[in-house]
Amino acid sequence: MTGARRASPDEAAAPGPWRDRKRYLWLFGLLIPSLAFIALGAYAATGWAVWLWLGPLFVLGLVPVVDLAVGRDDSNPPDDVIAALEADRYYRWLTYLFLPLQYGGFLTVFWAIATWDLTTIDRIGLAVTIGFIGGIGIATAHELGHKRDSVEKWFGKIALAPAFYGHFQIEHNRGHHVRVATPEDPASARVGESFYRFWPRTVLGSLRSAWRLERTRYARREQGPWRLGNDVLNAWLLSVLLWGVVLVWQGPAMLPYLVLQAVIAFSLLELVNYLEHYGLLRERVGAPGRERYERVEPRHSWNANQIATNVLLYHLQRHSDHHANPTRRYQALRDYPDAPQLPTGYAGMILVALVPPLWSRIMDPRVRAHYDGDIGRANIQPSRRTAMLRRYPPPVDGVPPTRPVAPEPMSWSGVTPTTTDSAVLGWRCPGCGYLYVERAGAPREGFPPGTAWATVPDDWECPDCGVRQKADFAPEAIASA
Repeated sequence: MTGARRASPDEAAAPGPWRDRKRYLWLFGLLIPSLAFIALGAYAATGWAVWLWLGPLFVLGLVPVVDLAVGRDDSNPPDDVIAALEADRYYRWLTYLFLPLQYGGFLTVFWAIATWDLTTIDRIGLAVTIGFIGGIGIATAHELGHKRDSVEKWFGKIALAPAFYGHFQIEHNRGHHVRVATPEDPASARVGESFYRFWPRTVLGSLRSAWRLERTRYARREQGPWRLGNDVLNAWLLSVLLWGVVLVWQGPAMLPYLVLQAVIAFSLLELVNYLEHYGLLRERVGAPGRERYERVEPRHSWNANQIATNVLLYHLQRHSDHHANPTRRYQALRDYPDAPQLPTGYAGMILVALVPPLWSRIMDPRVRAHYDGDIGRANIQPSRRTAMLRRYPPPVDGVPPTRPVAPEPMSWSGVTPTTTDSAVLGWRCPGCGYLYVERAGAPREGFPPGTAWATVPDDWECPDCGVRQKADFAPEAIASA
């Protein structure tokens, strides 16, 4: 399968002006941060402690059932409405409104844990519920953190603060999007790797990667990383302030519940990461000595179109389009019908991932089928490679067909990106349109004004989308000032 996207029936057949049939369904995304108030209110009204566990009951109980009952939503916005759809501020205000509800629920829950006459199990239930809200809040942070607007990026950090996972924004945007579906990516799961083995690898690996990325950025500026401008440190500082407020306000007895809800929140995120690229692998291309991974294609992400999870996660399940267009707003993300598909939505697949034998039984054959029966072409857990090849031997009727991969990258105009033509003063990212202008440089990235393109490191990636590296940028003449 190539990167071309086949039109959905909705695009091909709908007469007249297109309209978003989910426009008002997106309001249900605000139900998640409201769960804290619903849980406390229902418990106060009935005395039933089960309400305090509303977070996991809703996300892992009700949502998978709704996904199965309602089914898929394959509607796609056509090309000519994408710009207008992204410009509609109604959609972004829905993500902004998540934050006051999230924080209001967070503080109210910790007030209840500290002051209500609850058993320890009841308090744990509330902490787990607020952790599930924080986990979905990371999806909101993901949507906001990919935007070019600095205010929205800060909103993303605010959404990450309850989970103490602010480094995710750095690692995800500038690490995962560059290394996705490769053995080097801590957030891409491997065939034969259970979630319980993946969890420590991705949690620790993502933390190390985020710090390394910021340290490298400051090293280019000939500065150390221990500065407030370090986006790992300033994101963590938000968490320190938030947790500090709770501890000063309600006492140190709140610390175990703060830790519990944070672990629940980022574990929910890592469960989603586990689903999204399981076993998928980009090939190495290029001439000897200049090898690199092929560009990310739709075939490198698992997708799902179940409507309930899509609404709650801001179309995160349309993951192939997200990796192709990371800065695109959620309402404009489109389905790739030929991309790998999960059997049901993310919420249901999370339940499957928690049972490794069931996960392997369902997903390993799908990975094998995706690679034309040759699972050896997949991203396999190294310690399990021999066992996986024994369990799923390659086809015996000749060599299986291989998918075409991108050749050594060329620019839009057909000029090799390594040209040193002195008339070229700008270089544009073909993914998101970011323009590097030599006379302006990129000071935040460590390149002062006047930095020549030839001196920018070959492994530098686009600071806006994180998808394209230097070799992908296209030369562009810049008019004199």
